[in-house]
Amino acid sequence: MSKTKDGPLAGIRIADLTSVLLGPYAAQIMGDMGADVIKIEGPEGDTTRDLGPRRSPGMAAVYLNANRNKRALGIDLKSPEGRETFLKLIETVDVLLHNMRPSAIKRLRLTYEDIKSVNPNIIYCGAYGFGQDGPYANKPAYDDMIQGVSGLASTQSKLMGRPGYMPTVIADKATALTAVYSVTMALFHRERTGEGQEVKIPMFETMVQFHMLEHLYGGSFDPPLGPVGYPRAISPNRHPYKTKNGMIGVLPYVDKHWRAFFDMAGRPELMEDPRFCNIEARLDNIDVLYEVLSEIVATRTSEEWLNDLDAANIPAVPINSPEDLLEDEHLQAVNFWQTMDHPSEGKLVYPGIHTEFSASPGNIRRHAPRHGEHNQEILQEIGMSEAEIDRLISSGVLCSKA
Repeated sequence: MSKTKDGPLAGIRIADLTSVLLGPYAAQIMGDMGADVIKIEGPEGDTTRDLGPRRSPGMAAVYLNANRNKRALGIDLKSPEGRETFLKLIETVDVLLHNMRPSAIKRLRLTYEDIKSVNPNIIYCGAYGFGQDGPYANKPAYDDMIQGVSGLASTQSKLMGRPGYMPTVIADKATALTAVYSVTMALFHRERTGEGQEVKIPMFETMVQFHMLEHLYGGSFDPPLGPVGYPRAISPNRHPYKTKNGMIGVLPYVDKHWRAFFDMAGRPELMEDPRFCNIEARLDNIDVLYEVLSEIVATRTSEEWLNDLDAANIPAVPINSPEDLLEDEHLQAVNFWQTMDHPSEGKLVYPGIHTEFSASPGNIRRHAPRHGEHNQEILQEIGMSEAEIDRLISSGVLCSKA
């Protein structure tokens, strides 16, 4: 089979009615895979347009990194003509993705039933803070809030001495990935049956499932067979370890790793210690084990350890800073970092597409759009005349800062 440069989702059109990071990141991934993504924004634009360093108003770093491979339509959905025009677009799309609260989507009269009446075969994906059948259904939700309520922040207590948030918007991004595979599966179902459907993605439930996979632990049984919380992951001694001249990450895991590591350290007797002799014993004594690991790693330089551990096939890595990643030899070798000339922002650096498809690889085709940059192009595609478009512009229904 010959490769196509269009990607596995080529021919799929997505109306991206999302903002901030969860929805835009999900839509961007599908755009990277070939989908025609149309970013829908009101007069104010996406919040992230002003989040971070920028060369031009409304084109900040966070926005640029979550909105490539999209076209932009600026339209006031609160106006009758704006809603009517949007519904004309909906007739042509395969997927509608939104991350509005139920009350907001109802006010706009853009619920699944509203959209289904225009396009019965559409995949309608709503990303919400919480599942719609529970008492939290209408609560607002941001990443920090979901980290807190899902137990993720509390789990950090043993590591930090207090609850703490992950230094990345992990709830947004995990839910975005869930949205991508859920939409893709719904499209596959439609391909087989011709049937569209509504897909609901709750952040809270997504993160509880994601987080508790290993941390349910003893609570997996009824009655419980032990505490909740995976001991290795929450050990206060689980962290990068100091060497004579820096820090490394090292993880002997199975018996052969530990035996080789203890031999390398000149401490073979530790493998006979009943606390460390097998994986079950090591898990029961994980805090002590990692304390011993820390003491041993401190006896050599980073270079010595990395060379010896690599030779023994024991997992070990240098501790990179985010700045280091821009020059990382592996990322350079696989051409991970991509550059693109943006028409208003100049040269930009993007994280590349990390998944590889032998027959239908994704690619970066479009820069992150300016607000309303493709208004005319998109509306002409759905059959609107120049006069109709001009009237929408003059009445303020179409908005653009391009």
